[in-house]
Amino acid sequence: MNASQTVGVAVDVQNLSRKFRGNEALRDVNLQIPSGSIFGLVGLNGAGKTTLIRHLIGALVAKHGQVRVLGQDPVADPVGVLRRIGYLSEEDSLPQWLRVGELIDFSKAMYPTWDDAYAAELCEMFSLSRTSRLQSLSKGQRARAGLLVAIAHRPELLILDEPSSGLDPIARSDILEAIIRTVGEDGRTVLFSSHLLDEVARVCDTVALMSAGRIVERRTIEDLQSRYCEIICRENFADGDSPRLPAAFGWQRSGGEWSAVVETQRLEASLLSGDLQLLNRYEITLERWFTARANTSADDPLAIEEDESGPQQAIASGEIQ
Repeated sequence: MNASQTVGVAVDVQNLSRKFRGNEALRDVNLQIPSGSIFGLVGLNGAGKTTLIRHLIGALVAKHGQVRVLGQDPVADPVGVLRRIGYLSEEDSLPQWLRVGELIDFSKAMYPTWDDAYAAELCEMFSLSRTSRLQSLSKGQRARAGLLVAIAHRPELLILDEPSSGLDPIARSDILEAIIRTVGEDGRTVLFSSHLLDEVARVCDTVALMSAGRIVERRTIEDLQSRYCEIICRENFADGDSPRLPAAFGWQRSGGEWSAVVETQRLEASLLSGDLQLLNRYEITLERWFTARANTSADDPLAIEEDESGPQQAIASGEIQ
């Protein structure tokens, strides 16, 4: 392990900011990803997820702040870092004139830790023939080939930037299964950026929400489910506006009923302070939490106390774009 690497941390980003033509793409991002975790990064288009990932793989230089991947600077030592990570994005950028076998052989030469037996196993799992040209494969099959060369060297860190975007359900399922097996068998670290929240919920143990270039909340899935719940209620004195309830956000109306996400520990006290009749209460889902956070209004701010990995943040809809 590099002497500068924080013990147990695969990714360490500190105070990272980035502007493009005067527009802020990243705003003082602080992010630590524990080794051995499957970490989900979610956010709407333009939130800054891909810009952050491009810093992690050394494609962008950190002009303000610091980035360390597996204890190393990905810009100062790109070869040393890239040999230890696997990367797959939504871009269909494999050289399509190659055959699958040629892609595998070319990739093998780049990685000292390449596992021939594992590559052959993945080829069989994904129904890939070494003699097939990439240009003759479907987009889903090329994505499988890309994942194969990203994980056959058993990387310490696997970075996935919207790997399932535009793929059919079978291809998405194959990719997720391979990710789960890779982490389950080897205990590797995975950074999984996706807008497909059902996939994130299925594989990730921790999730961070990005918005307007910053991390606005980070939770383990377990903590998310214990901290929040969804309520269905009726307002006794409806005036057309969303109800006002402390610690609740993401109001949605259906007929005469309202739903919202609320902090579980503050639910009873919140209801006592308002004119609301509680009709039902549900366990929170990642999708409902995300939707609620994205729809938080400027008139309904919610102070979020982060876990030990970050400071307090205040969230308003002006930051969720």
